[in-house]
Amino acid sequence: MPPRANRRAPMWTRRQLLARAALAGVAVPVLGATGCSTRTPAGSGSGTTQLTIASPDNPVTWPITDDNQPIEDGLAPERNTTLRLYNYADYLAPAVIKAFEEKYDVDVSVSTFNNADEALAKVRSGAVPFDAYFPSYDQIGKLVSAGLIQPLNHNYIPHITDAWPVFTDPWYDGEWRYTVPYAIYTTGIGWRADLVDVDLEAYDNPYDVFWDTKYAGDLAVIDDFHTAMGMALLRNGITDLNTADADQLEVVRTDLLDLTEQTKPKVTITMYNDLPGGQYGLTQMWSGDAVNAQYYLGGGAQKEDLRFWFPDSGKGMVDNDLMVILSTAKSPVLAHHFLDFILEAKNSIANFAWTGYQPPQRSIDPERLVSQGYVPPNLRAAVVREEYFGSGYRLLELPPEVDAAWHQIWQEFKAGG
Repeated sequence: MPPRANRRAPMWTRRQLLARAALAGVAVPVLGATGCSTRTPAGSGSGTTQLTIASPDNPVTWPITDDNQPIEDGLAPERNTTLRLYNYADYLAPAVIKAFEEKYDVDVSVSTFNNADEALAKVRSGAVPFDAYFPSYDQIGKLVSAGLIQPLNHNYIPHITDAWPVFTDPWYDGEWRYTVPYAIYTTGIGWRADLVDVDLEAYDNPYDVFWDTKYAGDLAVIDDFHTAMGMALLRNGITDLNTADADQLEVVRTDLLDLTEQTKPKVTITMYNDLPGGQYGLTQMWSGDAVNAQYYLGGGAQKEDLRFWFPDSGKGMVDNDLMVILSTAKSPVLAHHFLDFILEAKNSIANFAWTGYQPPQRSIDPERLVSQGYVPPNLRAAVVREEYFGSGYRLLELPPEVDAAWHQIWQEFKAGG
Protein backbone atom coordinates (compact mmCIF):
# COMPACT_ATOMS: atom_id res chain seq x y z
CA MET A 1 0.00 0.00 0.00
CA PRO A 2 1.44 3.43 -0.88
CA PRO A 3 2.15 5.81 2.01
CA ARG A 4 -0.58 8.20 3.05
CA ALA A 5 -0.53 11.72 1.68
CA ASN A 6 -1.17 13.61 4.91
CA ARG A 7 0.66 13.40 8.22
CA ARG A 8 1.70 15.63 11.05
CA ALA A 9 5.10 17.33 11.00
CA PRO A 10 7.68 15.21 12.83
CA MET A 11 10.45 16.58 15.03
CA TRP A 12 13.48 15.60 12.97
CA THR A 13 15.95 16.43 15.73
CA ARG A 14 17.50 12.97 15.70
CA ARG A 15 20.15 13.84 13.11
CA GLN A 16 21.68 16.30 15.55
CA LEU A 17 23.10 13.20 17.22
CA LEU A 18 25.68 12.95 14.48
CA ALA A 19 27.17 16.19 15.74
CA ARG A 20 28.10 14.77 19.13
CA ALA A 21 31.36 12.88 19.53
CA ALA A 22 31.57 13.09 23.30
CA LEU A 23 28.65 11.40 25.03
CA ALA A 24 27.70 12.30 28.57
CA GLY A 25 29.04 9.99 31.22
CA VAL A 26 30.91 7.69 28.85
CA ALA A 27 34.67 7.99 28.46
CA VAL A 28 35.68 9.16 24.99
CA PRO A 29 38.73 7.50 23.42
CA VAL A 30 41.78 9.31 22.13
CA LEU A 31 42.91 7.98 18.77
CA GLY A 32 46.40 6.58 18.61
CA ALA A 33 48.56 5.58 15.70
CA THR A 34 47.27 2.01 15.77
CA GLY A 35 43.60 3.00 15.84
CA CYS A 36 43.39 2.21 19.55
CA SER A 37 43.05 4.55 22.48
CA THR A 38 44.08 4.65 26.09
CA ARG A 39 41.81 5.86 28.85
CA THR A 40 41.57 5.61 32.60
CA PRO A 41 38.37 3.88 33.73
CA ALA A 42 36.12 6.09 35.81
CA GLY A 43 36.79 5.67 39.50
CA SER A 44 39.81 3.43 39.03
CA GLY A 45 42.41 6.03 39.96
CA SER A 46 45.05 4.21 37.94
CA GLY A 47 45.55 1.79 35.12
CA THR A 48 44.47 2.03 31.49
CA THR A 49 42.10 0.25 29.17
CA GLN A 50 42.55 -0.09 25.42
CA LEU A 51 39.46 0.94 23.44
CA THR A 52 39.39 0.43 19.71
CA ILE A 53 37.69 2.90 17.40
CA ALA A 54 35.92 0.97 14.64
CA SER A 55 36.08 2.07 11.01
CA PRO A 56 35.74 0.39 7.61
CA ASP A 57 39.54 0.09 7.54
CA ASN A 58 39.68 -1.08 11.14
CA PRO A 59 36.68 -3.42 11.64
CA VAL A 60 35.96 -4.52 15.19
CA THR A 61 34.34 -7.58 16.72
CA TRP A 62 33.46 -6.55 20.25
CA PRO A 63 34.05 -9.09 23.02
CA ILE A 64 31.30 -10.81 24.98
CA THR A 65 32.28 -10.80 28.64
CA ASP A 66 31.49 -13.34 31.33
CA ASP A 67 29.29 -10.87 33.18
CA ASN A 68 27.32 -9.81 30.09
CA GLN A 69 26.10 -12.89 28.24
CA PRO A 70 23.24 -13.28 25.72
CA ILE A 71 19.91 -14.50 27.06
CA GLU A 72 19.25 -18.24 26.88
CA ASP A 73 17.47 -20.01 24.02
CA GLY A 74 13.82 -20.98 24.14
CA LEU A 75 12.49 -18.35 26.53
CA ALA A 76 8.91 -17.13 26.17
CA PRO A 77 8.30 -13.42 25.64
CA GLU A 78 7.48 -11.57 28.84
CA ARG A 79 3.74 -11.05 29.44
CA ASN A 80 1.70 -8.41 31.24
CA THR A 81 4.46 -5.91 30.65
CA THR A 82 5.32 -2.73 28.78
CA LEU A 83 8.14 -2.81 26.27
CA ARG A 84 10.08 0.44 26.73
CA LEU A 85 11.76 1.92 23.67
CA TYR A 86 14.17 4.86 23.65
CA ASN A 87 14.24 6.46 20.24
CA TYR A 88 14.52 9.64 18.20
CA ALA A 89 11.28 11.59 17.93
CA ASP A 90 8.87 10.25 15.30
CA TYR A 91 11.27 7.58 14.08
CA LEU A 92 8.80 4.68 14.38
CA ALA A 93 5.46 4.32 12.63
CA PRO A 94 2.55 4.23 15.13
CA ALA A 95 0.80 1.56 13.04
CA VAL A 96 3.84 -0.71 13.24
CA ILE A 97 4.02 -0.30 17.01
CA LYS A 98 0.30 -1.09 17.22
CA ALA A 99 0.78 -4.25 15.15
CA PHE A 100 3.51 -5.45 17.53
CA GLU A 101 1.33 -4.76 20.55
CA GLU A 102 -1.50 -6.78 19.06
CA LYS A 103 0.73 -9.69 18.06
CA TYR A 104 2.30 -10.09 21.50
CA ASP A 105 -0.59 -8.70 23.60
CA VAL A 106 1.65 -6.15 25.32
CA ASP A 107 1.96 -2.39 25.56
CA VAL A 108 4.78 -0.43 23.98
CA SER A 109 6.04 2.85 25.44
CA VAL A 110 8.26 5.13 23.35
CA SER A 111 10.38 7.73 25.11
CA THR A 112 12.30 10.25 22.99
CA PHE A 113 15.40 12.39 23.24
CA ASN A 114 16.77 15.43 21.45
CA ASN A 115 20.51 14.87 21.58
CA ALA A 116 23.13 12.27 22.39
CA ASP A 117 24.21 13.84 25.66
CA GLU A 118 20.68 13.57 26.98
CA ALA A 119 20.25 10.02 25.66
CA LEU A 120 23.48 8.55 26.98
CA ALA A 121 23.16 10.26 30.35
CA LYS A 122 19.75 8.68 30.86
CA VAL A 123 20.84 5.28 29.53
CA ARG A 124 23.88 5.28 31.79
CA SER A 125 21.92 6.36 34.86
CA GLY A 126 19.50 3.46 34.51
CA ALA A 127 16.80 5.78 35.87
CA VAL A 128 14.36 4.37 33.33
CA PRO A 129 14.95 0.70 32.43
CA PHE A 130 14.57 0.99 28.68
CA ASP A 131 14.54 -2.28 26.77
CA ALA A 132 15.66 -1.17 23.31
CA TYR A 133 17.56 1.87 22.10
CA PHE A 134 18.19 3.35 18.62
CA PRO A 135 21.79 4.66 18.39
CA SER A 136 24.06 5.48 15.48
CA TYR A 137 27.04 3.24 14.79
CA ASP A 138 29.58 5.72 16.15
CA GLN A 139 28.22 5.08 19.66
CA ILE A 140 28.67 1.31 19.73
CA GLY A 141 32.21 1.24 21.11
CA LYS A 142 31.23 3.40 24.06
CA LEU A 143 28.06 1.42 24.73
CA VAL A 144 29.86 -1.94 24.70
CA SER A 145 32.85 -0.74 26.71
CA ALA A 146 30.61 0.72 29.41
CA GLY A 147 28.47 -2.44 29.53
CA LEU A 148 25.35 -0.48 28.60
CA ILE A 149 24.09 -2.93 25.95
CA GLN A 150 23.77 -6.69 25.99
CA PRO A 151 24.90 -9.14 23.32
CA LEU A 152 22.14 -10.55 21.13
CA ASN A 153 20.89 -14.13 20.96
CA HIS A 154 20.61 -14.55 17.21
CA ASN A 155 18.14 -17.42 17.52
CA TYR A 156 15.42 -14.90 18.38
CA ILE A 157 16.15 -12.73 15.34
CA PRO A 158 15.69 -14.93 12.23
CA HIS A 159 14.55 -11.99 10.09
CA ILE A 160 18.10 -10.65 9.99
CA THR A 161 18.12 -12.58 6.70
CA ASP A 162 15.63 -10.01 5.34
CA ALA A 163 18.34 -7.34 5.65
CA TRP A 164 21.34 -6.85 3.43
CA PRO A 165 24.01 -9.47 4.16
CA VAL A 166 26.59 -6.79 5.01
CA PHE A 167 24.77 -6.18 8.29
CA THR A 168 25.51 -9.68 9.59
CA ASP A 169 29.18 -8.69 9.79
CA PRO A 170 29.38 -4.87 9.75
CA TRP A 171 32.73 -3.20 10.37
CA TYR A 172 31.44 -1.46 13.51
CA ASP A 173 30.09 -4.72 15.06
CA GLY A 174 31.64 -7.87 13.62
CA GLU A 175 29.30 -10.89 13.66
CA TRP A 176 26.46 -8.47 14.61
CA ARG A 177 27.01 -9.39 18.23
CA TYR A 178 25.29 -6.29 19.64
CA THR A 179 23.38 -4.55 16.83
CA VAL A 180 20.87 -4.96 14.05
CA PRO A 181 20.33 -2.35 11.31
CA TYR A 182 17.43 0.06 11.37
CA ALA A 183 17.59 2.78 8.70
CA ILE A 184 20.02 3.82 5.98
CA TYR A 185 20.45 7.19 4.29
CA THR A 186 22.66 9.30 2.05
CA THR A 187 23.43 13.02 2.06
CA GLY A 188 22.98 14.94 -1.17
CA ILE A 189 21.32 18.02 -2.63
CA GLY A 190 17.59 18.72 -2.71
CA TRP A 191 15.80 21.49 -4.59
CA ARG A 192 12.46 22.76 -5.85
CA ALA A 193 12.57 22.82 -9.67
CA ASP A 194 9.71 25.34 -9.75
CA LEU A 195 11.62 27.79 -7.54
CA VAL A 196 15.22 27.53 -8.76
CA ASP A 197 16.61 26.93 -12.21
CA VAL A 198 19.60 24.73 -11.44
CA ASP A 199 21.56 22.31 -13.61
CA LEU A 200 23.98 20.43 -11.38
CA GLU A 201 25.58 18.77 -14.40
CA ALA A 202 26.74 22.20 -15.54
CA TYR A 203 29.08 22.39 -12.54
CA ASP A 204 32.47 20.71 -12.49
CA ASN A 205 31.51 19.74 -8.96
CA PRO A 206 27.79 19.80 -7.99
CA TYR A 207 28.65 20.97 -4.46
CA ASP A 208 29.83 24.26 -6.00
CA VAL A 209 26.16 25.26 -6.27
CA PHE A 210 26.19 26.25 -2.60
CA TRP A 211 28.85 28.89 -3.33
CA ASP A 212 27.07 30.22 -6.43
CA THR A 213 25.93 33.79 -5.74
CA LYS A 214 22.99 33.19 -8.09
CA TYR A 215 21.31 31.35 -5.20
CA ALA A 216 22.32 33.71 -2.40
CA GLY A 217 19.69 33.84 0.32
CA ASP A 218 17.74 30.94 -1.21
CA LEU A 219 19.59 27.89 0.09
CA ALA A 220 20.42 25.98 3.27
CA VAL A 221 22.95 23.55 4.70
CA ILE A 222 22.41 20.90 7.36
CA ASP A 223 22.94 22.05 10.93
CA ASP A 224 25.37 19.26 11.70
CA PHE A 225 29.06 20.10 11.90
CA HIS A 226 30.28 16.80 10.45
CA THR A 227 27.78 16.67 7.60
CA ALA A 228 28.20 20.28 6.46
CA MET A 229 31.98 20.27 6.83
CA GLY A 230 32.09 16.92 5.05
CA MET A 231 30.47 18.57 2.05
CA ALA A 232 33.22 21.19 1.99
CA LEU A 233 35.82 18.42 2.03
CA LEU A 234 34.14 16.60 -0.87
CA ARG A 235 33.93 19.84 -2.80
CA ASN A 236 37.72 20.01 -2.60
CA GLY A 237 38.24 16.39 -3.57
CA ILE A 238 39.11 15.30 -0.02
CA THR A 239 37.39 12.00 0.75
CA ASP A 240 38.65 11.50 4.30
CA LEU A 241 35.62 12.98 6.01
CA ASN A 242 37.20 12.40 9.41
CA THR A 243 40.49 14.12 8.68
CA ALA A 244 42.82 15.38 11.37
CA ASP A 245 45.07 17.12 8.85
CA ALA A 246 45.40 20.79 9.81
CA ASP A 247 45.89 21.92 6.20
CA GLN A 248 42.73 20.14 5.07
CA LEU A 249 40.76 21.59 7.96
CA GLU A 250 41.99 25.05 7.01
CA VAL A 251 40.62 24.43 3.51
CA VAL A 252 37.24 23.67 5.12
CA ARG A 253 37.44 26.78 7.27
CA THR A 254 38.21 28.98 4.29
CA ASP A 255 35.42 27.44 2.24
CA LEU A 256 32.81 27.81 4.97
CA LEU A 257 33.68 31.43 5.63
CA ASP A 258 33.53 32.04 1.88
CA LEU A 259 30.16 30.27 1.82
CA THR A 260 28.82 32.73 4.38
CA GLU A 261 30.10 35.68 2.39
CA GLN A 262 28.90 34.44 -1.01
CA THR A 263 25.44 32.94 -0.36
CA LYS A 264 24.53 33.35 3.34
CA PRO A 265 22.84 29.92 3.66
CA LYS A 266 20.32 29.08 6.32
CA VAL A 267 21.69 26.47 8.75
CA THR A 268 18.90 24.10 9.77
CA ILE A 269 17.68 20.53 10.12
CA THR A 270 14.10 21.24 9.04
CA MET A 271 14.63 21.05 5.28
CA TYR A 272 12.10 18.18 5.05
CA ASN A 273 9.49 20.87 5.81
CA ASP A 274 11.15 24.12 4.70
CA LEU A 275 12.05 23.07 1.16
CA PRO A 276 8.59 21.83 0.16
CA GLY A 277 7.10 24.79 2.02
CA GLY A 278 9.06 27.21 -0.17
CA GLN A 279 11.21 28.85 2.52
CA TYR A 280 14.16 28.33 0.17
CA GLY A 281 14.73 26.60 -3.13
CA LEU A 282 17.88 24.52 -2.66
CA THR A 283 19.44 22.66 0.28
CA GLN A 284 21.91 20.09 1.45
CA MET A 285 19.63 17.19 2.38
CA TRP A 286 19.40 13.69 3.78
CA SER A 287 17.73 11.20 1.46
CA GLY A 288 15.06 10.32 4.02
CA ASP A 289 14.08 13.96 4.35
CA ALA A 290 13.90 14.25 0.56
CA VAL A 291 11.43 11.36 0.46
CA ASN A 292 9.53 12.86 3.39
CA ALA A 293 9.30 16.27 1.70
CA GLN A 294 6.46 15.11 -0.57
CA TYR A 295 4.12 15.18 2.46
CA TYR A 296 4.80 18.83 3.34
CA LEU A 297 4.22 20.65 0.06
CA GLY A 298 2.72 24.12 0.28
CA GLY A 299 1.89 27.12 -1.85
CA GLY A 300 0.57 25.11 -4.77
CA ALA A 301 3.77 23.10 -5.18
CA GLN A 302 3.55 19.58 -6.58
CA LYS A 303 5.65 16.58 -5.58
CA GLU A 304 6.90 16.53 -9.18
CA ASP A 305 8.69 19.80 -8.38
CA LEU A 306 11.00 18.08 -5.87
CA ARG A 307 14.49 16.97 -6.87
CA PHE A 308 17.35 15.14 -5.16
CA TRP A 309 20.93 14.54 -6.25
CA PHE A 310 23.40 11.99 -4.96
CA PRO A 311 26.37 10.71 -6.99
CA ASP A 312 25.43 7.73 -9.18
CA SER A 313 28.77 6.23 -8.23
CA GLY A 314 27.74 6.20 -4.56
CA LYS A 315 30.82 8.29 -3.73
CA GLY A 316 29.10 10.54 -1.24
CA MET A 317 28.11 10.49 2.43
CA VAL A 318 26.40 7.21 3.42
CA ASP A 319 25.26 6.31 6.94
CA ASN A 320 22.92 4.10 8.96
CA ASP A 321 21.22 3.84 12.35
CA LEU A 322 20.83 0.76 14.55
CA MET A 323 18.77 -1.04 17.18
CA VAL A 324 20.29 -2.48 20.38
CA ILE A 325 19.03 -4.03 23.61
CA LEU A 326 20.09 -2.31 26.82
CA SER A 327 21.61 -4.10 29.76
CA THR A 328 18.83 -2.64 31.93
CA ALA A 329 16.10 -4.31 29.86
CA LYS A 330 13.26 -5.68 31.99
CA SER A 331 11.86 -7.55 28.98
CA PRO A 332 14.90 -8.76 27.03
CA VAL A 333 13.10 -11.64 25.31
CA LEU A 334 10.32 -9.38 24.12
CA ALA A 335 12.95 -6.85 23.02
CA HIS A 336 14.58 -9.51 20.85
CA HIS A 337 11.20 -10.22 19.27
CA PHE A 338 10.71 -6.50 18.66
CA LEU A 339 14.03 -6.20 16.82
CA ASP A 340 13.05 -9.21 14.73
CA PHE A 341 9.58 -7.75 14.07
CA ILE A 342 11.07 -4.50 12.75
CA LEU A 343 13.47 -6.44 10.52
CA GLU A 344 10.66 -8.47 8.95
CA ALA A 345 10.16 -7.14 5.44
CA LYS A 346 6.46 -6.26 5.63
CA ASN A 347 6.88 -4.34 8.90
CA SER A 348 10.10 -2.70 7.83
CA ILE A 349 8.55 -1.36 4.64
CA ALA A 350 5.45 -0.16 6.49
CA ASN A 351 7.72 1.70 8.87
CA PHE A 352 9.58 3.27 5.93
CA ALA A 353 6.29 4.48 4.49
CA TRP A 354 5.78 6.61 7.60
CA THR A 355 9.33 7.77 8.45
CA GLY A 356 10.69 8.27 4.93
CA TYR A 357 13.95 6.63 6.01
CA GLN A 358 14.71 3.47 4.07
CA PRO A 359 15.49 0.15 5.77
CA PRO A 360 18.28 -2.04 4.33
CA GLN A 361 15.79 -4.60 3.00
CA ARG A 362 16.76 -7.22 0.45
CA SER A 363 13.22 -6.98 -0.99
CA ILE A 364 13.58 -3.27 -1.77
CA ASP A 365 14.87 -1.97 -5.08
CA PRO A 366 14.51 1.43 -6.75
CA GLU A 367 11.90 0.29 -9.25
CA ARG A 368 9.68 -1.21 -6.57
CA LEU A 369 9.79 1.90 -4.39
CA VAL A 370 8.86 4.09 -7.33
CA SER A 371 6.21 1.79 -8.81
CA GLN A 372 4.47 1.36 -5.45
CA GLY A 373 4.37 5.08 -4.77
CA TYR A 374 6.77 5.34 -1.87
CA VAL A 375 9.23 7.45 -3.84
CA PRO A 376 8.21 9.75 -6.72
CA PRO A 377 10.12 9.10 -9.97
CA ASN A 378 11.77 12.51 -9.69
CA LEU A 379 13.25 11.49 -6.31
CA ARG A 380 14.62 8.15 -7.47
CA ALA A 381 18.14 9.28 -6.53
CA ALA A 382 17.03 9.34 -2.86
CA VAL A 383 16.80 5.54 -2.84
CA VAL A 384 19.81 4.07 -1.07
CA ARG A 385 21.52 1.26 -2.97
CA GLU A 386 23.38 -1.59 -1.33
CA GLU A 387 26.55 -0.94 -3.29
CA TYR A 388 26.79 2.53 -1.77
CA PHE A 389 27.95 0.91 1.46
CA GLY A 390 31.08 -0.19 -0.36
CA SER A 391 31.73 3.01 -2.28
CA GLY A 392 30.40 5.73 0.03
CA TYR A 393 32.16 7.76 2.71
CA ARG A 394 31.38 7.43 6.43
CA LEU A 395 31.22 10.01 9.20
CA LEU A 396 33.08 8.32 12.03
CA GLU A 397 33.59 9.19 15.67
CA LEU A 398 36.33 11.82 15.98
CA PRO A 399 38.98 11.68 18.70
CA PRO A 400 38.55 14.52 21.22
CA GLU A 401 41.36 16.72 19.96
CA VAL A 402 40.20 16.34 16.36
CA ASP A 403 36.59 16.90 17.36
CA ALA A 404 37.62 20.12 19.09
CA ALA A 405 39.38 21.36 15.95
CA TRP A 406 36.32 20.60 13.82
CA HIS A 407 33.98 22.30 16.26
CA GLN A 408 36.13 25.41 16.45
CA ILE A 409 35.73 25.86 12.69
CA TRP A 410 32.03 25.08 12.86
CA GLN A 411 31.41 27.60 15.62
CA GLU A 412 33.24 30.28 13.68
CA PHE A 413 31.08 29.50 10.64
CA LYS A 414 27.83 29.60 12.60
CA ALA A 415 28.86 32.86 14.21
CA GLY A 416 29.05 34.34 10.73
CA GLY A 417 32.82 34.43 10.43
